[in-house]
Amino acid sequence: MIRVLALGDIVGTEAISVLKQQLWKQRTQWQVDFVVANGENATDIHGLCARDAQLILDCGVDVITLGNHTYSFRDLYPFLEEHPDSIIRPANYPPECPGCGYTVRDVCGYRLLCINVNGTVFIDALANPFDTVSHILEREAEKYDLALLDIHAEATSEKLALARVFDGRITAMFGTHTHVATADEQILPRGSGYITDLGMTGPTDGILGTDAETVITKFRTHMPQRFTVAQGPIRACGALFEIDPDAGKCLSVRRVTF
Repeated sequence: MIRVLALGDIVGTEAISVLKQQLWKQRTQWQVDFVVANGENATDIHGLCARDAQLILDCGVDVITLGNHTYSFRDLYPFLEEHPDSIIRPANYPPECPGCGYTVRDVCGYRLLCINVNGTVFIDALANPFDTVSHILEREAEKYDLALLDIHAEATSEKLALARVFDGRITAMFGTHTHVATADEQILPRGSGYITDLGMTGPTDGILGTDAETVITKFRTHMPQRFTVAQGPIRACGALFEIDPDAGKCLSVRRVTF
């Protein structure tokens, strides 16, 4: 049995501090073998700097995934190139962009292929994520035993469509970006574990991790606002996937918080 913990979008530096205090305890309690977390909102909501990326890894996260704010901080560019096994960006960005969209990690003696893609509905117009994932699986054939996919996308239908297409080929698939956890965790017909969105690792007293009054003012006035991280308690949301590595199938998926 291999247990993979996937954490939703980390929002703000206080959330990183909470992970530093609690993540290793949760890894031990739940007997987690591998942790993947989306970090694209960890620095000032829009992006991730190199310093915060290293702090997240130091907390006990094995691989950081990213999204549409990947390139907000220029100091992350060389970090992406220097740590390709620990931080990946959406694979459907142009190949000229810094970083890589997937990596293969050893987990309990098995080769785990970790892939990150951006959706293209109501979000950045990047390469087709269906084609991108297919090409990666073909390119890496025979080089991995298990696979996981972070689908960083706005449209729930696009996330589920990707999951249906790659059911049985990717062991665990989960969505990020919307910061609201969905209640559709499931084992798909061909044995893949799936949830449409993991939710958020961030402050609960705001709107999607952002100061509530700022967001409300934006909606009511349509005037530009400078978004800031909300205050209040931090809650980590995610999902725990239990995988049979020999069968290459997910046995269970459950939502978790701490």
